[in-house]
Amino acid sequence: MPETKPKSVLVTGANGYIGNAVARAFVRAGWITYGLVRNQDARASLRADEIISILGSASDKAFVERSANQTRFIFDVMVSCTEQIMDYIPHYNDTITLLRALAEASNKVGLRPLVIFTSGCKDYGTTGLDGSEGLSAHTEESPLNAPPLLVARATHAIKIFNHTDLFDAVVIRPTTLYGLSGSFYGPIFDIAAKASEKGVLELTADPKSIMHGTHVDDCAEAYVAIAEADRSVVKGQCYDISGRRYETLREVANALVEEYKIKGGVEYLPEKKKAGVDVVQMLIGFSQWVGSEKLRRDVGWRDKRQLFSEAVHTYRKAYEAAVTQQHGNVLKIQGFVRIADGDGQNSETQ
Repeated sequence: MPETKPKSVLVTGANGYIGNAVARAFVRAGWITYGLVRNQDARASLRADEIISILGSASDKAFVERSANQTRFIFDVMVSCTEQIMDYIPHYNDTITLLRALAEASNKVGLRPLVIFTSGCKDYGTTGLDGSEGLSAHTEESPLNAPPLLVARATHAIKIFNHTDLFDAVVIRPTTLYGLSGSFYGPIFDIAAKASEKGVLELTADPKSIMHGTHVDDCAEAYVAIAEADRSVVKGQCYDISGRRYETLREVANALVEEYKIKGGVEYLPEKKKAGVDVVQMLIGFSQWVGSEKLRRDVGWRDKRQLFSEAVHTYRKAYEAAVTQQHGNVLKIQGFVRIADGDGQNSETQ
């Protein structure tokens, strides 16, 4: 059989929660996979996953300049998986500069890359609660109505389409992700663990609040499906990534009560939600149903992993193992929680 040359992909933030899952998915699919990381310490774990590590940063102007002049930095696909929520625009601008520099290098050898740029489904804002009148899912046609914390991301992510002189682009909007080191589902495990000692799980949201999550590995497979799809179909498109159905807070809370053996059950106290940014509230109280029919139709993707409430024990143990190992992504979420609470400095989330 004739051999085909394997394609190459660069994943920025390849040691981050989404970025690492995406990079590993490309490796499994047979791509030559490069991971861009800022810290030397992260390179060993990438090598263990057969990801070729590149030490550098979009904010390092010297690195960007060198990258544009190195013929080994030629990629069929570039995936952006980093953001700085608290200071989004400067990081976005640096990322665009890097992507353009790398695309220029690829263009010189006749290659037009595809850039897959990561945003998020919270850019649409909330939907109604489960069972509410007129409830419908957000789709790629829905207007953007992001909460204040995410306005910069919502408005800037789509500007990636302004750079089609050098590359084709796709914008990805995943729902909140779960699994492995936990991401923003991690803090709810911490709350449940404390509730098992207190005797009651208190949640500051309506039990009918919609929690539409996706396993991070399913999400990563969607990136690969887009990269391998007919370019004429996907270029210039936005795609939402969401699980096959949404869960309600009641489903999740009942699973947590059973898992942690919380004798007093759960109490819903939406009137006690804190003012300002509350990470757990953004998970449990940000009621949102997101459709992913366009992605499923265009590239044939489907999610395979169990829903969060269906396998909460498995996901709990994975999170606890990550905490014990002081996993970098657990520390990043803890840092984000401190920032949201007004304690700590800005950090990059991935």
